[in-house]
Amino acid sequence: MDELIIHWLLEPDNPSVRYFTLRELLRNDLADAEISQAQDAIMQYGPAATILTLQEKEGFWGDPVKFYTQKYTGTVWQLMILAELGACSADERIKRACEFILNHSQDRDSWGFSVYESSKIGGGRHSEVVPCLTGNMVWSLIKLGYLPDERLQRAITWICQYQRCDDGIADNPTGWPYDRYRMCWGTHSCHMGVVKSLKALTAIPYDLRNQVVNQKISELVEYILKHHIYLKSHNLNAIARPGWLKLGFPLMYQSDILEILEILTDLDIHDDRMNQALKVLQSKRKADGKWKLENSFNGKMLVDIENKGQPSKWITLKALKILSQ
Repeated sequence: MDELIIHWLLEPDNPSVRYFTLRELLRNDLADAEISQAQDAIMQYGPAATILTLQEKEGFWGDPVKFYTQKYTGTVWQLMILAELGACSADERIKRACEFILNHSQDRDSWGFSVYESSKIGGGRHSEVVPCLTGNMVWSLIKLGYLPDERLQRAITWICQYQRCDDGIADNPTGWPYDRYRMCWGTHSCHMGVVKSLKALTAIPYDLRNQVVNQKISELVEYILKHHIYLKSHNLNAIARPGWLKLGFPLMYQSDILEILEILTDLDIHDDRMNQALKVLQSKRKADGKWKLENSFNGKMLVDIENKGQPSKWITLKALKILSQ
């Protein structure tokens, strides 16, 4: 691996990238003092630290009622970004944010996550539970230390019970939650719901996954591989998701080939159906060994992350992690 690129990734200006480079590229011992110092720095300066200074004392950002619909400045989005940035789960501000989402977005009937709060009984509104949000919140909460929490365990069960892997062939299920949002549950499973659900289940440590979780992971992986990640499964000469070829960070409810390949890498999946996406990823590397940020929510978030069109430490870190496997 190029020492100059590694040195670039380890520069202190981006403490999150430095932290993940030590953990995932150099694979330093997690107890190592250097990696502990790197995680401490995430909470002291940079995007995560700035986001946390904007948090209200009750644990939310912006309008508390619009935790999801206030894109991309509401509480849901900050929780997701903080998890992506490697924020420390022991920080009380992180705990307040996690508790806010669990109390206001999680449906107390099904335990999925909803885009609106129920004004009658509290928690998330049952009729507005959606799969991509549930996957994103489960992933974020796992990364922020909530895996042992019973509420999160029930949300994991929701994913295993309700997340579809239909490729437009099986009969459409009916009833709740399938009748509400056709874009999520229609004649073909929503790609974003599949990816975010798989990302969430992949975040569960291997030795803590039960048989039901492992079965759902297998189903979701096969769905993605059937599409060669970004192609149409019934016509592999056609691109199903052109936007997934533009690499970005953070991705919110969207996805791209980089995120999907990283998930498969974390699962130690090696399959020929990944090869086209891997070639696309390799082709995007510039002469200096870096990758650019091609897709961005800058200007819409509380804090911008890197500069669109410029060399990206985040994209480069993730690409090297994938290609080094």
